[in-house]
Amino acid sequence: MARLPEDVSAYAGRWVALVSGRVAGVGYTANEALRLARRNRPKARISLRYVEPAGGEALQLSSMLERIEPVLLQQEMPVYLVGGAVRDALLGELNYDLDFVVPEGAVGLAFRVADALGVPAYVLDRERDIGRVVLPDEGTMLDFARIRGADLVADLRDRDFTLNAMALPAGARSSASLIDPCGGQADLAARHLRLTHPAAIADDPVRALRAIRMALRFACQFIEETRQAVRAGADHLGQISPERLRDELVKLLQTGQPDQAVTEMADLGLLPVLLPEVAALAGVAQSPPHHEAVLPHTAQLLRWLVRLEAWLVDGRPVDDPAGVQAQALLAPYAGALAAHLDRPVDGGLTGRVLLRLGGLFHDVGKAQTQLIDPAGRIRFLGHEAVGAQLTGPRLKALHFSNEACDYVKKIVAGHMRPLLLANERVNLSRRATFRYFRRTGPAGLDICLVSLADHLATYGGVGDPDAWTRLLDVVAALLHAYFRQHETVVAPPPLLDGRDLVAQLSLKPGPEVGRLLRLLQEAQAAGEISTAEEALALARRNSSR
Repeated sequence: MARLPEDVSAYAGRWVALVSGRVAGVGYTANEALRLARRNRPKARISLRYVEPAGGEALQLSSMLERIEPVLLQQEMPVYLVGGAVRDALLGELNYDLDFVVPEGAVGLAFRVADALGVPAYVLDRERDIGRVVLPDEGTMLDFARIRGADLVADLRDRDFTLNAMALPAGARSSASLIDPCGGQADLAARHLRLTHPAAIADDPVRALRAIRMALRFACQFIEETRQAVRAGADHLGQISPERLRDELVKLLQTGQPDQAVTEMADLGLLPVLLPEVAALAGVAQSPPHHEAVLPHTAQLLRWLVRLEAWLVDGRPVDDPAGVQAQALLAPYAGALAAHLDRPVDGGLTGRVLLRLGGLFHDVGKAQTQLIDPAGRIRFLGHEAVGAQLTGPRLKALHFSNEACDYVKKIVAGHMRPLLLANERVNLSRRATFRYFRRTGPAGLDICLVSLADHLATYGGVGDPDAWTRLLDVVAALLHAYFRQHETVVAPPPLLDGRDLVAQLSLKPGPEVGRLLRLLQEAQAAGEISTAEEALALARRNSSR
C-alpha cells in the first residue's frame, strides 16, 4: 500500500478526498469528504482514502488486499471490507475470501479489479449489483456488493450475527479503524453468539442452522435471545430452498464437530425439519454392547469418524489407544485414503462429505426395524437395507446429486459388512474381498472407516480388544486389496469378453453371457484361473448349453 502524504496525519479517523495527492475535502464519512472535494474541485479526478487513527492492534489481512488496493483507492466512493475477513483478522486468522461493499457500482468495480489481476469476473446478481472475482489458482474469491439500506451502518445492522457485522475501510490495517455498530468485537472476545437484531432469523430462517455452525466454529455460547430465536426458526425452515438447506448441512458436517452439530440440531428442534429420519432415532434403545440409544450413538460415530480421519488420513498425532493400533496397521494407506476422501464430487462436494453423510445416515433404518427377541435382546434385522431405502429420498429432497445419493446409499447398505466378515474369524479370502468390492465399489473404502467408527461408538472406545483387532485386520486386508492388488483381486481385467463366449460356446447374446462373465471374473479374482484357456474351460463347464 502506498504511504499517505505526511500532511494528512492531522485527519486521523477521518476520510480525505485527494486531487493529485493534495487534500481537497475532509469528512467523518467518505461521502462528506467527497461532497466537499467536488464543491472545491468539480472537474478534477478525486480519490478517497481513510486516515487510520493511532493505537489499536495491527490486523492480519490477506496479501490480496495490497494487490488490489491501488484499484480500490482510486474510486470516487468508499470501499469497505466486511464480514468474515474482518472477523477472522480480529482472531489473528487469515481469510482468503474477501467481501467488499460500496455505495454503488459494485459489479463495475469487480470487473476493474479483475482486469488489474488478469482474472475473470462474473455478475452474480445484476439487480442487486453483486459481482465476483475468481482466482482459481489461489483458491480465492472476491465479492463486491452494493450497500444494502441507507448506509454502511444500516447494512451491517441487517446482517445475521454481530461477529459478522463489522467492517474496515479499504486501506485500514488496525483495529482502531474498525466499524462495529453492533458490538461484534466484544461478543467475539466474550465468545457470545448474538443476533444483530431480534428478527434476524425470522428474516432468513436458514440462519438457525448457520447459528449452530458459527457457535461451533468460534467456540461461542448462545445468549438466551439467540437460542430462543433459533428454536423459533425451526418452524420456518420449510420455507427455505432445498439447495440452501443442503449447503448448510454440508457446512455443518465439514466442521470439526459434526457430532455436536447433530446434538444441537436435535436439542433446538431443527433436526425433525431438516432430517426427520435421523430425528426419529431419538429414544430408540439398543442392547449391549451399545451403551447409548441410536441418536447419541450416531453423534458419537461422527465424532470417532472425524478422529479416524485425523489419525489415518491427515497424519495428526494420536491421542487414544484405538488410534495407536489403527494408525500402526493402516498408515501405509494414508496417502491413498486422503486422495480418495479429497476427490471432487458432483455438486461441489468432496469425498469426505459423502463419508460423513454415510456416518450420519448409517443407522436410520433402526427406528423402523426395532424388535425384541424371545431372550429380551433388542434387534434391528435388515436395518441397513431399510436405512438405504430411507437415505436416498431424503438426500434427493435436499437436491444432492444422483452421484452423491447413490454413493451414500451404498455406505448405509454396506456398513455392517466388515463387522460380519470379522465375526467369521477366518482370514479374508480373495473371493470374499472381490465380492465385497463388487457390491460396494469405491464406497467400500468409506464403509471400512464407518465400521471402525461404529465399533468405537458402540463401546465408547476399543471395548472388546479381540473384536477391535479382528475388525482392524479385516479393514487392513480390504484396504490392501483395493490399493495394492486392485487389478488382481478387486477388478481383474477380463480374460474373455462376451464376443469370445458367444463365438466359442455358440451362445446368443443375453443374460447367460453376463452370468458367465461374472463367474469368470470372480474365479479370476479368487486365483482359480489366470489364462484365457482356463477361463474358456470354466465357462464351458458352467454353460447351460
